[in-house]
Amino acid sequence: MPATTRLALRTLAITASSLALAHTAPALAQVEEIVVTAQKVEENAQDVPIAVTAVSGDRLDQALVRSLENIATVVPSVNFRKGTTSANNAVIMRGVGTITFAIGAEPSVSTVVDGVVLSRSGQAFADLLDLERIEVLRGPQGTLFGKNASAGLINIVSKGGTDTLQVDALAEAFEGSEYRARVAVSGPLAENLTARVTGFYGTFDGNITNINGGKRNKVNGYEHYGARGILDYDNGSSTVRLIADYFKADDDCCADVTGVSRGAVLDAELGLPGGVAQGINQRFVNHNTVTSTNDRQWSLTANGDFALGESHMLSVIAGYRNWRNEELREADFLPRALVGFGQQIDNGVVRTEQISLETRIASDQSKPFFYQFGAFAWQSKNKQDFIRRAVTCASSTLPVDPRTGGRPCNLTDTVNTLFPFAIGDSDVTMNNYAVFGQATYKLTEQLALIGGLRYTWDEVSFTHTRAPGANATNGAPASTGTILAVGAGGLIANGGNGTNTSRGTTDHSELSGRAVIQYTPVEDVMVYGSYTRGYKGPAFNVFFNHVAPDNAVPLDPEISDSFEIGLKSQFLDRRAQLNIALFTVEYDGYQANNFFLVGDQLISNLTNAGTIKSEGFEADLVVNPAPGFNLRASAAYADARVKRFNPNPRTGAPDARNGTVLPFAPEFVYTFGADYTRDLGDWSVLYLNTDYRHTSQQFSDLGQAAATRIAPYGMWNAAIGLSDPEDKYRVTFHVRNIADESYVVSSVQNKLRMQIPRDADRYVGVTFRVRTN
Repeated sequence: MPATTRLALRTLAITASSLALAHTAPALAQVEEIVVTAQKVEENAQDVPIAVTAVSGDRLDQALVRSLENIATVVPSVNFRKGTTSANNAVIMRGVGTITFAIGAEPSVSTVVDGVVLSRSGQAFADLLDLERIEVLRGPQGTLFGKNASAGLINIVSKGGTDTLQVDALAEAFEGSEYRARVAVSGPLAENLTARVTGFYGTFDGNITNINGGKRNKVNGYEHYGARGILDYDNGSSTVRLIADYFKADDDCCADVTGVSRGAVLDAELGLPGGVAQGINQRFVNHNTVTSTNDRQWSLTANGDFALGESHMLSVIAGYRNWRNEELREADFLPRALVGFGQQIDNGVVRTEQISLETRIASDQSKPFFYQFGAFAWQSKNKQDFIRRAVTCASSTLPVDPRTGGRPCNLTDTVNTLFPFAIGDSDVTMNNYAVFGQATYKLTEQLALIGGLRYTWDEVSFTHTRAPGANATNGAPASTGTILAVGAGGLIANGGNGTNTSRGTTDHSELSGRAVIQYTPVEDVMVYGSYTRGYKGPAFNVFFNHVAPDNAVPLDPEISDSFEIGLKSQFLDRRAQLNIALFTVEYDGYQANNFFLVGDQLISNLTNAGTIKSEGFEADLVVNPAPGFNLRASAAYADARVKRFNPNPRTGAPDARNGTVLPFAPEFVYTFGADYTRDLGDWSVLYLNTDYRHTSQQFSDLGQAAATRIAPYGMWNAAIGLSDPEDKYRVTFHVRNIADESYVVSSVQNKLRMQIPRDADRYVGVTFRVRTN
């Protein structure tokens, strides 16, 4: 066990023991009951036969979880893949998730915001704003939620209006010039009508220093702002909620950091303080282009529940979302172009527009037999405009730089220096329609059977246009390893159409569902066993270097078969809660990148890569030994591996990845923590909180290669706060990464390209919160 882990365990044990001895109040505390909508109706989380973790908005604030990027802080079975832009971020659950640049494919882990399914993975990484709770549903959720939730689902629920006027304001300041503020105002507008308006702003200079041009500019920072307005109407028999929100992000993120030597010449060109070979401790880059992402999205949502007589409820959810993501990416990680070492800059804009409608009818859940059925319609239109620019030279009229030994390309010499570029335009339309139903039959007070089915029909079509590479100075043909000399339509000799345009369409219908046996032998103890068939729709590999016919072949759906056994229990007069789930899931037609050589270039091609399997267990324990004193621990073990990887799609040669671990799939993750609240008399209340999370080794890519290994790491955080007795005013001091343990969230080519997160260094901060009512 690492020294930091032992230290954290010992400190937590001492702290917990001391607090337990110090607390003398005779009353007993019970574990908080959490209501979830994991089955599209409100239920106690302990009564739901699904492996679900629900985290309240207050708990997210306490843990400083501000986006899904760090949701893993509080849910160990969830991992996060950091892309160079938010559009390429991905959530991994139980070791499974979709990692691709293609806009014609969707994630395996679905995100639902206030009942609306998001089209693109990148849409999910806006700031989490004034939430009621987040529900993490692990394993396939294709019956009631459908829409490509073959590995799991994250359900985000916003706070609504209140019957009295309330103001909730939050201001935060952290080391490194990071500042955040949020204000929410809620209250009644008229009889049965309430509202809530929330706004936020956040800024951060960044945790990486760019030394280009002799300057020291911070990068990997952000500026975020946005607002949400909610209207709630409730007359007892009907409820209606209208939501409008807007989010804007201007990020100079995320620069790839070089932590190993690139050779004497390039090391000298980079000129990084302390040398290049700093490994995961590197915090400097020398880039003449600052990688950045501009993100903007807005949405409108309307949902309502309407009583139909005394025993049925009609629910309707309609949503519109508009998302624009622009990336500017440094792709060579050097300060200038040299002979033999060219430069490349990528600039792309993704526009997504989606609309959806869902209707459901649910019967009275108090009856021995109850059910719900509904219909779903959804469309997503995605457009990507992308340009890639390069600078290359095989020789140069400029002399060798005596400082570095490199010969720079002469940018004014258009004879020896080439400026290859290419432009790609993509349009992808996805339509999804479904009908679904689920019923529960209570054979006895203890035993219930649950069954559900969903019939889904998907249609995907695309048009992709990209001309061969050309020289920007004279329009003559020019190409590099990543700017192709062939158009998107492909060569006729290779089965293409000989043009610059590739088109395709595909459709598929599928039946998914679940069957559950639920047994409650005694009060507060429930066990269940379930089988679930998950479904993720067909796709196309539409990306900048798409070439027909290979990339124009549609990907078949991804089908998952899951078996799960679970226990949900409360004991010690409900002062302790233990939930356990054991699972095995097999995915057939897994949509992933298959790698093969074309000449001397390693090509990544999104295909139905084969069959994978994830099996393991999850356990969550919460104990309230005394009022105000909470202990929590959780663990997630997932052995997620390739069961059978398909042969090379170009050559038919067998692949060597059978049995290897999936990317971003740590085998074992555990967390534990404690929080304590103590009344200090008439003037103040004390709050103490600490959490520790340990993540085992993982890999950044398929193949389990040592060059993509991410070492194990642990993260220990703590906070101390004070408030007035009514908790109207609270100040909290935070220490993040107490042990100052550096780590990476992505490592490619043996640390040649790394993503270093904010939490990879220790830092401190303060939160000030005001609540009035």
